[in-house]
Amino acid sequence: MDVFDTDGHEQVVFCQDRATGLKAIIGIYSTALGPALGGTRFYPYEDESAALADVLKLSRGMAYKNALAGLDLGGGKAVIWGDPARVKSEGLLRAYGRFVESLRGRYYTACDVGTYVADMDVIARETRYVTGRSLQHGGAGDSSVLTAWGVFQGMRAAAEHTWGSPTLRGRTVGVAGLGKVGKYLTGHLVEDGANVIATDVSESAREWARTTHPSVQLVADADALITSDIDVYAPCALGGALNDETVSVLRARVVTGAANNQLAHSGIGKLLSERGILYTPDYVVNAGGVIQVADEIEGFDFERAKLRATGIFETTRRILQLADDEGVPPAVAADRLAERRMAEVGRLRAIYLN
Repeated sequence: MDVFDTDGHEQVVFCQDRATGLKAIIGIYSTALGPALGGTRFYPYEDESAALADVLKLSRGMAYKNALAGLDLGGGKAVIWGDPARVKSEGLLRAYGRFVESLRGRYYTACDVGTYVADMDVIARETRYVTGRSLQHGGAGDSSVLTAWGVFQGMRAAAEHTWGSPTLRGRTVGVAGLGKVGKYLTGHLVEDGANVIATDVSESAREWARTTHPSVQLVADADALITSDIDVYAPCALGGALNDETVSVLRARVVTGAANNQLAHSGIGKLLSERGILYTPDYVVNAGGVIQVADEIEGFDFERAKLRATGIFETTRRILQLADDEGVPPAVAADRLAERRMAEVGRLRAIYLN
C-alpha cells in the first residue's frame, strides 16, 4: 500500500518503541466535529501493510459512526501490531500511552479487539486522552452494555419499518456470536418476546446460552444460522459476515447486528436491497459503545449515556426513511447524513475566534 494513499485521512502516525516491542499506528480520519475518538486494536497482523489498511478503514468508519451518533467527536482508530497474548505488557501499554499523549488531544483512545478496560487504566497512567476506563477510576466500564442496547434499538426501528411495529415479539432472530455484546442483545430479545436462534464457536458461550436462556435454539455454525427460517439476522462476531455467498442464501428480511464492517465489499448493500433484505448500517446501530465511552469525557453518567444510545432508534428510523425517499440503500443514506453533518458543523471552524 502507498503510505500516502490514505483515503482523505488528516493524519497517520507510526509509533515504535524497540525496548517494549511496541509497533503501533494511529489513524485520524477527521477532526471536523472535534477530537478523534476510536479504540485501540491489538492484533497479530500478517504485516505492516495489513495493519495500515485496517487502521485506515476503521478510523474512517469511526468518523461516520461518531457523526451519526450526534457526538462532537471526529473519527480515529489505532492498531498495535502483535500478538497480545505474547507481547502485551505494562511497559508496552505505557509507551503507547506516551504516543497518544504526544498528539495533545487530537485523538482519544478506548478499548477494541485485544484491549480491555484494565489496559485503558494502564494507558491512562501516561495520557489524559483515554476513555473506556474502569468504574474504580471514574470510567464507564464495559461498553458492550450500551452497544447491545443500541443494536436492539436499531433492530426495533427496522422491525417497525418492515412489519409496522417496533417490537421483535413473535419474530425469529438469528444471533451470530454470543460474546459480550451478543449475550446482552440476546437478553433484550428474549425479554421482548423474540424467538432466538444462536451460534458461537466457543463452547463456554454456548453453555452460557443453555443455562441462562434455555429457550434459545443453538445451531452448529453461521452457515446453518443464515439458512435457518429467521426474520432477522444479527451478526455480532467478526466483520465481513455479509458477502456474495451468504447474502445469496440468507433467508432473513432484516439484518441488524453489532459486528463492525459487516459488508464484505461496497456492492453488498445493493445486493441486499435487490433481494429485498433491509440492512441497518452497522456503524449506526452499534454506536452505543462509543456513546458510552464518549460520555466519560464530560464525567460519566450511565443514565445520560443510555438515553443518548436509545436515540439510535430515531436515527435508524430517519436513515431508513431517507433511503426510501431517495431510492438508495440504507448504507448510502447513512453515509450522506454523516457527511452532511461533518460538512455543516465542520464549516463553523471557518468562523474566526481570537
